Amino acid sequence: MWLQVFYLCLSCLALSNPSQAQGRASLRRSNDHAGRCQYTFTVASPEESNCSRISMKPEMEGVMSRLTVLEALVSRLIAGGDGGEGTGLGTNGEEVLQRALSQVTGEREQLQQDKERLNTQVQELQRRLDELSQEAESLRQKPCQQTHTSGGTPRENRPASDPAYDVGNGAYQEMKAEVTEVPASHLMPGGNQNSTGCGELQSVGEPVLHRKADSITGKYGVWLQDPEPQGPDYTNKTVWRIDTVGKDVRQLFAYEDMAQFSRGFPMKVLLLPEPVESTGATMYRGSLYYQRRRSRALVRYDLASESLASRVDLPHAGFHGQYPYSWGGYTDIDLAADEQGLWAIYSTQKAKGAIVISKLDPESLEVRKTWETNIRKNTVGNAFMVCGRLYTLASYTAPNTTINYMFDTATGNGQAVAVPFKNMYRYNSMVDYNHALRKLYAWDNFHMVTYDIRLGRVSHGSS
Repeated sequence: MWLQVFYLCLSCLALSNPSQAQGRASLRRSNDHAGRCQYTFTVASPEESNCSRISMKPEMEGVMSRLTVLEALVSRLIAGGDGGEGTGLGTNGEEVLQRALSQVTGEREQLQQDKERLNTQVQELQRRLDELSQEAESLRQKPCQQTHTSGGTPRENRPASDPAYDVGNGAYQEMKAEVTEVPASHLMPGGNQNSTGCGELQSVGEPVLHRKADSITGKYGVWLQDPEPQGPDYTNKTVWRIDTVGKDVRQLFAYEDMAQFSRGFPMKVLLLPEPVESTGATMYRGSLYYQRRRSRALVRYDLASESLASRVDLPHAGFHGQYPYSWGGYTDIDLAADEQGLWAIYSTQKAKGAIVISKLDPESLEVRKTWETNIRKNTVGNAFMVCGRLYTLASYTAPNTTINYMFDTATGNGQAVAVPFKNMYRYNSMVDYNHALRKLYAWDNFHMVTYDIRLGRVSHGSS
């Protein structure tokens, strides 16, 4: 009952505020038809107000007082009920939120631990990778010694691509040769340097840039000058270039001199009769010598007649990826020319990956004599001939590497050396020697460069 009265009062209060109710509401007293006194509580409207206004301030104060007491009582009842219910809901919600927070915090801590563990593993792997890279670089700079045994079963039936070539039961081992020390007098101006005759390689100068290729086909290739040109059409100033990136390499570019070569405008383009394999070509006595693509055939292309002069297979030579240099590129057969003639640098199944050197007849390309070294071809970045000696480059990518091995065909002996060499552009795919200019020509990651070299004491022997 009291709750209904309270809600009725609340409805009245919701319709108007207390100040407005006191201004417009009134309590009216009148007699009914039976003569009894009747009290009526009304609210005046703009349209009508039939009863006269009679001030009933004491009655109004009593009603307002009772309403205030009722409002306070009901408020306490509602507050008590709602508060208890709300407190229950609040406690339950707080517990749920607390559990969710604890779960999220635990997962975050677990993820943080996983992150720290993975970071530790990454650091350990990076450290191990650095160690392996250093170890690989160290192995590249150390030639391997081929050991022979008197007993054992022949192992000629191994496939040519087998990387685990060995001889007898020894396999290839690191070569325990002493490093040749270079006297300081040989490196200084006025030292014991032979400028006209042959001698051992003492030093290699800084690379000098002459040209940079302007397309992807020029990432690696061959460029050189003929140390002994023949005929009036081409001279020792003529520069020759072959871009060897592609499946059917046949274009031979000719430049009048180094200045025209640097500008990039050839005076002539020759079309070779057979496609070229990789970067092993060389120029010698008016002819271009190169390996035919996907074969062990050697080709001599005569520049004067612009025709194929001779072609012959190099006996037992590996080709098309069987025995390349460490950078790959199908560099199985590398032709070279020096003061003593024309050479082929390659390997065979019998040599089991070790470098083989053959002296070739410049006209017929027939093999005159062959030597087998004790350094594996795929452990070196490149090789070249100077004065009848083979020199190998330890790395084709290391910016500061060495020429790490020398084999003398005059004595048939090889030894470790340590001549500093710079791969300025970090991808040296071709190194060739010009004995007329005493320079090395190299193709280093789109860049065509030369190196001046110094030779030491005179060699009295020849092959």
